[in-house]
Amino acid sequence: MAKTCEITGKKMMTGNNVSHSHSKTRRCFHPNLQKKRFYLKDQDRHIVLTISTSGLRLIDKYGLDKCLKDAREKGYLKR
Repeated sequence: MAKTCEITGKKMMTGNNVSHSHSKTRRCFHPNLQKKRFYLKDQDRHIVLTISTSGLRLIDKYGLDKCLKDAREKGYLKR
Protein backbone atom coordinates (compact mmCIF):
# COMPACT_ATOMS: atom_id res chain seq x y z
CA MET A 1 0.00 0.00 0.00
CA ALA A 2 1.27 3.48 -0.83
CA LYS A 3 2.07 5.92 1.94
CA THR A 4 -1.05 7.98 1.29
CA CYS A 5 -3.85 9.12 3.58
CA GLU A 6 -7.16 7.56 2.55
CA ILE A 7 -9.18 10.54 3.84
CA THR A 8 -7.16 13.65 2.91
CA GLY A 9 -4.99 12.29 0.08
CA LYS A 10 -1.78 13.49 1.74
CA LYS A 11 1.32 11.76 0.40
CA MET A 12 5.09 12.05 0.44
CA MET A 13 6.65 15.36 -0.59
CA THR A 14 10.26 15.99 -1.59
CA GLY A 15 12.56 18.83 -0.66
CA ASN A 16 16.11 19.62 0.35
CA ASN A 17 18.26 19.12 3.40
CA VAL A 18 20.20 22.37 3.68
CA SER A 19 23.47 22.25 5.62
CA HIS A 20 25.25 25.10 7.37
CA SER A 21 27.30 25.66 4.19
CA HIS A 22 24.06 25.68 2.15
CA SER A 23 24.87 22.51 0.22
CA LYS A 24 21.59 20.83 -0.65
CA THR A 25 20.73 17.14 -0.74
CA ARG A 26 17.32 15.69 -1.60
CA ARG A 27 15.08 14.32 1.14
CA CYS A 28 11.49 13.10 1.63
CA PHE A 29 8.80 14.50 3.89
CA HIS A 30 6.45 11.67 4.92
CA PRO A 31 2.96 12.38 6.32
CA ASN A 32 2.15 11.26 9.84
CA LEU A 33 0.12 8.14 8.94
CA GLN A 34 -1.62 5.86 11.41
CA LYS A 35 -3.62 2.66 10.96
CA LYS A 36 -6.97 3.11 12.68
CA ARG A 37 -9.95 0.79 13.02
CA PHE A 38 -13.42 2.35 12.66
CA TYR A 39 -16.89 0.92 13.16
CA LEU A 40 -19.55 1.52 10.51
CA LYS A 41 -22.95 1.45 12.21
CA ASP A 42 -25.05 1.22 9.06
CA GLN A 43 -23.08 -1.77 7.72
CA ASP A 44 -22.45 -3.31 11.19
CA ARG A 45 -18.74 -3.96 10.50
CA HIS A 46 -15.27 -2.57 11.17
CA ILE A 47 -12.89 -1.09 8.60
CA VAL A 48 -9.17 -0.30 8.90
CA LEU A 49 -8.00 2.96 7.34
CA THR A 50 -4.50 4.34 6.89
CA ILE A 51 -5.06 7.99 7.69
CA SER A 52 -3.04 11.03 8.67
CA THR A 53 -3.53 12.67 12.03
CA SER A 54 -5.20 15.62 10.29
CA GLY A 55 -7.59 13.07 8.76
CA LEU A 56 -8.42 11.88 12.28
CA ARG A 57 -9.31 15.44 13.22
CA LEU A 58 -11.57 15.71 10.16
CA ILE A 59 -13.40 12.54 11.21
CA ASP A 60 -13.85 13.96 14.72
CA LYS A 61 -15.19 17.20 13.25
CA TYR A 62 -17.49 15.98 10.44
CA GLY A 63 -18.10 12.30 11.20
CA LEU A 64 -16.95 9.10 9.54
CA ASP A 65 -19.77 8.77 6.99
CA LYS A 66 -19.29 12.27 5.52
CA CYS A 67 -15.49 11.89 5.37
CA LEU A 68 -15.72 8.51 3.61
CA LYS A 69 -18.21 9.92 1.11
CA ASP A 70 -15.97 12.91 0.35
CA ALA A 71 -12.87 10.70 0.02
CA ARG A 72 -14.64 8.41 -2.47
CA GLU A 73 -15.77 11.42 -4.54
CA LYS A 74 -12.25 12.83 -4.66
CA GLY A 75 -10.75 9.41 -5.48
CA TYR A 76 -8.63 9.02 -2.33
CA LEU A 77 -10.49 5.93 -1.13
CA LYS A 78 -10.55 3.02 -3.56
CA ARG A 79 -12.88 0.73 -1.56
